[in-house]
Amino acid sequence: MNASTKPSKVIVIGGGIFGVSTAVHLARFGVRTVLINDGPLANGASGRSLAWLNSARKRTDAYHRLRLAGIDRYRTLAVRHPGAPWLRFDGGLTWDADDAGNEIADIFDYERALGYHAQWLAPAGIAAATPGVDASVVTRQGAIFNPGEGWVDLPSLIGTLVEEFRTLGGEIITDAGHATVDVEGGRARGVITADGMRRDADAVLLAAGGDVPAIVAKVGQHIGDATPVALLVRTKPIRHPLKAVLNTPRVAIRPTPSGGFALDAAWSEEEVSVKPDGSYDVRQSTLEGLLREASRVLEGNPVLEVEDYGVGPKPIPGDGEPVFGELPSISGYFVAFSHSGATLGLIAGELLADEIVTGRRHPLLAEFRPERFSASRR
Repeated sequence: MNASTKPSKVIVIGGGIFGVSTAVHLARFGVRTVLINDGPLANGASGRSLAWLNSARKRTDAYHRLRLAGIDRYRTLAVRHPGAPWLRFDGGLTWDADDAGNEIADIFDYERALGYHAQWLAPAGIAAATPGVDASVVTRQGAIFNPGEGWVDLPSLIGTLVEEFRTLGGEIITDAGHATVDVEGGRARGVITADGMRRDADAVLLAAGGDVPAIVAKVGQHIGDATPVALLVRTKPIRHPLKAVLNTPRVAIRPTPSGGFALDAAWSEEEVSVKPDGSYDVRQSTLEGLLREASRVLEGNPVLEVEDYGVGPKPIPGDGEPVFGELPSISGYFVAFSHSGATLGLIAGELLADEIVTGRRHPLLAEFRPERFSASRR
């Protein structure tokens, strides 16, 4: 905002983890904060995220540092909520397909060089390190176990943060339809909701998931967009020893607080089609295929049943890197648009709130500014 004056009122658009986390941090600063969402809270990508807390495999140094800071904040949260069924650090296990693209040896060396806690496991050694896996399906190149990784149930976390937000005096408006940021004289002046009501604010954060690029385009701003459709299937509860997050060639799996599993896969997302009215068509064969692939890698090959599923946009910027911060030519207009919302949810909210309140840009977000797309466009 290029000013040292603390804003008296901020409006946050978006009831997912980025929006709610930032709203809570703003309220902790004593800023009057209004959170607006188009439907109920966590109705977007946060409600259908695998929510694996990690910085595994290869990424830029800046992205890796930000993700490590994100995991650190979850560890602090875990101390505040000991035994919470919605936040666990039981590790992550990854293996690749047995083909020319198998990178397990290379990734293991890479992670070890970074100091990222990684253990290479032969199939025979998996049971001793992390239970619940049918080791017979692990490829001959072995697997990587990252003991420091975990998972979070984002709707549960959002509910916990909302309780604090309300206690701090925060205001929540749900089912508001699509909100528009009111821009006048080169700065954000407030928000206009679908019912035509205008609410003034000193700053606005847009954290509307996959809609962010289209919304900022209306005020002449460009953010690259590679948002695909995501499908997350949740199974009915079963008794099973798996605690870690699994990332396998055909399915990713994590436990849920209720005792079931959350499942997703790249191939299953590709089978989802969009109907002319904008709704999604999910084939029964796709759901059954995910269940089958999950059963195949789980110890005992249990029979799994669908409890429910979520489908919709998965926010991913055009270059794959997060987009956080103030728009380059509109003062007071901030955005949050990124994949890995779970891992980054707490740290992004903390840093964005700090920038909104102090006007100082945080160095951890230096590589993730929205202006990088404007520069490339020019």
